[in-house]
Amino acid sequence: MAISPAEAAHRAASDRELVAWVDEADQLLGVRSRAELRELGLIGRCTFILLFNGAGELCVHRRTLSKALYPGYWDVAAGGMVAAGESYAESAARELAEELGIAGVELRFHERFYFDQPGNRLWCAVYSAVSDGPLRLQPEEVSEARFIGLEQAERESLSEPYCPDSLAALQRYKASLK
Repeated sequence: MAISPAEAAHRAASDRELVAWVDEADQLLGVRSRAELRELGLIGRCTFILLFNGAGELCVHRRTLSKALYPGYWDVAAGGMVAAGESYAESAARELAEELGIAGVELRFHERFYFDQPGNRLWCAVYSAVSDGPLRLQPEEVSEARFIGLEQAERESLSEPYCPDSLAALQRYKASLK
């Protein structure tokens, strides 16, 4: 399936965006473009924000086909790369507002973890938030969203394409509640 010219332009701009570059101990080494991190197998920082509604359902959304990683996959978390000069918390608030249009809510930090797959090496910070406010999807990154139970999301991830990094974040979140 082809992507629109607007999505292609967004992807190119995103690949040039400068993000935090870190080592395996999450020590800041400098900044690099997203594309450089992927191409050179370097490690970046990332945030995952699990958004729940008041009924305890999780927001899952489908990534657009223009995404460099996991295009068209379902995602259990809003989030993205930590920009140059940005903290994990600042990134989490920005990403939740950009992708799903949710701002001004309390972000609860759960933990950081290291995720390592070819082309996707990340130090990840996991947050959660609760909102019943209307979603405003970022059309360049999110094609659709819905709220479902945690169990349903986990069942779907066995047969539908779900992002492995955000699924790892979800598992870490669940473990932090015990």
